[in-house]
Parts: sequence; C-alpha cells; structure tokens
Amino acid sequence: MSARNLPAPHVTTLPGFPGSGRPISYLSEGEVEALTKAFEQWYGSAKKRHVRRARGRYWLVYLVLRFTGARIGEVLLLDETRDVDFRRGEIRLQTLKSHRGKRRPTRVVPVRLNVTSEIDTYLAEFPEIRGKTFGLQQSNFRRRFYERATEAKVQRENAHPHILRHTRAMELLRAGVPVTLVQDILGHSALTTTAAYLRISGQEARSVLQDKGII
Repeated sequence: MSARNLPAPHVTTLPGFPGSGRPISYLSEGEVEALTKAFEQWYGSAKKRHVRRARGRYWLVYLVLRFTGARIGEVLLLDETRDVDFRRGEIRLQTLKSHRGKRRPTRVVPVRLNVTSEIDTYLAEFPEIRGKTFGLQQSNFRRRFYERATEAKVQRENAHPHILRHTRAMELLRAGVPVTLVQDILGHSALTTTAAYLRISGQEARSVLQDKGII
C-alpha cells in the first residue's frame, strides 16, 4: 500500500495548545512517506507466518493511526469485527478524553478504502486473530514505532505515535476541511483545542501566501 498523502506543511512546529506552553510538532510529507514505507517494508520482509502475523498487527495499528488521527489508546481498543465498516470505509472509535467516568462516547471516522482493505486482507490470511488484531500492548507499539521512525530518519523528539495525530490535523485543515469537522474527527471536546492548529507561525503564513501567489 503506497502512502498517497494530502499536502503536508512546510514547517514542523506550531504554537502550543492553550495553557500547554509547548509547541505542536508534526511531520512533513516526506517524513510521513518515509515512516509509512519503513512500516510497510518491515511487515513485507517477514517470511515466516508467525512473524508476518505479528508484524501485520503493528502495520494495521500504524495505518489506522495515520489516517484517523486517533489517540493510540483509542486504536488499541478497536475490535475490527464490530468497529470497522469495510463497505463504507469507516472506523468507529471510543473517545477516551471525553470519558470522565461516564460511558465513553464514540465517533465514526471515514478512511480510505485501502485502509479497511488492508485490514480485510490481513484477516483473510490470519482468521485466527479476528477480534484481537488491535489488542497490542501500548509500550510494545511505541517501541516498534520508535524503531521504524529511526529507520525513516524522523527526528527523535517526533518519534512517537501521537505525532501522527498532529500531522493528520494539519493535513485536514490545510486541505480545507472545516475546523468543526476536524474537531469531530479528532474527538476534541473543545473547539479551542482544534483551533490551536490554526495559529500558524509567521514563517508558515509566508509559505502559504507564497504558494497562493499573494506575495
């Protein structure tokens, strides 16, 4: 599966979320391409069935993170037998941050059909794993993510799963998706959290204006 991504930003940091005091980092288009290729090749290089079955689970978690912008904890809760609509290309996620002691709300995120197709193909090859595909240990996934990010030459400070959430948010906004819809896709309880991605730096603003031929 090739990584055909939406246009990515020219810079990699933004002012932080309200009250965080930390910048928002995200990956460039080239970094996303390299990271996806690293995961895909790692999975594809497995020859023995049990190794391919194990690596395939990490590949699928990566793909869902990449194209939903979900939190890692949300993806690891997925049960593909009930949460993936293969025909419509939709994934239903439990929104963790809005839980607050009550029943977890859910949200449905559309993805490319080749993402759900990858899940379907994996299950056809390994039917015994059905219903457990995404049930990895978070620490194990983070370790594999760091290894692949290192191979892809992603900066060390960005070599963590949450970077894909920031990256997806920026892709959606730069593609013209309304901020309220991005809020729904990401599962932000407050619009101000999503709007933090809109506070682009002066360097980013210059790049945007140059691309549009305004300056």
